[in-house]
Amino acid sequence: MINRSAENETDRRLFLKSAGVAGLGAVGGTALTGLGVSAASAAAPSDGAILNFALNLEYLEAEFYSHAAFGHGLDGSLTTGKGRRGGVVGGRKVHFENRKIRRIATEIAHDEVAHVKFLRSALGGAKVARPQIDLKHSFTAAAQAAGLIGKNQTFDPFANSANFLLAAFIFEDVGVTAYKGAAPLISNKTYLGAAAGILAVEAYHAGIVRDSLYDMGLRGAANKISNARDSLDGKRNDDQGARGKGGSANLVPTDKNSIAFGRSADRVLNVVYLNPKKVDRGGFYPRGVNGAISVSGGSK
Repeated sequence: MINRSAENETDRRLFLKSAGVAGLGAVGGTALTGLGVSAASAAAPSDGAILNFALNLEYLEAEFYSHAAFGHGLDGSLTTGKGRRGGVVGGRKVHFENRKIRRIATEIAHDEVAHVKFLRSALGGAKVARPQIDLKHSFTAAAQAAGLIGKNQTFDPFANSANFLLAAFIFEDVGVTAYKGAAPLISNKTYLGAAAGILAVEAYHAGIVRDSLYDMGLRGAANKISNARDSLDGKRNDDQGARGKGGSANLVPTDKNSIAFGRSADRVLNVVYLNPKKVDRGGFYPRGVNGAISVSGGSK
């Protein structure tokens, strides 16, 4: 298992140190099942492999928010690792006409960069490099699929506060469901505690974005994005927009038991690859993600 995830004793100790664990006893990664990985990764992925999958998602969020809030992406020192390192297409600073949204963007940007730093430090030598990321054409494709724009139109997520929020809505809900889906599969309590902590932050972010979309009258557009995500990740109709039945607010998407739903890794990849089929690249990741978990699941 350690070989599969490219972890070693030093890497595990780095993780425990980063997570603030006092006792650095022998804590190994644990084999996980049911994650929906490709046949090429038939062996059950380790906790390290799952954290690397999360790191790929954090790279995307950090690049998006950093460009929007600060006008630049991650420092080059935060993009190295195993696998093919890629650049970032698109992205620029948003001239927020809404001060509240600017403050939200700045805070979330700091959080997402911190997540990248934490996961990289935790994984040590096992960390994957930032894959190629598309912050330009992917948003247009997503907006067209959601019916927000026509086939010959383009969508610029950095044009204004409204566009920024709609773009952020795509990421935040996917991030929450990704961590929720992975949580039951992580056996090591240290790893699970760290993942749960990031999940909580992503959920806070998602709630803030949903509330802002509702207040700005973008409920209908948010629901279209939700429907588009549902069309990509299989037959289940779990995704929910910001507007509920009768026009009521739906700021906390839950099931009948008020529990948030999760996505398996392969379903998450269907969404970020913007493709309902079984593929290993596309959408926000033109060359795919790095690491053992890289293939989407296809329709179920």
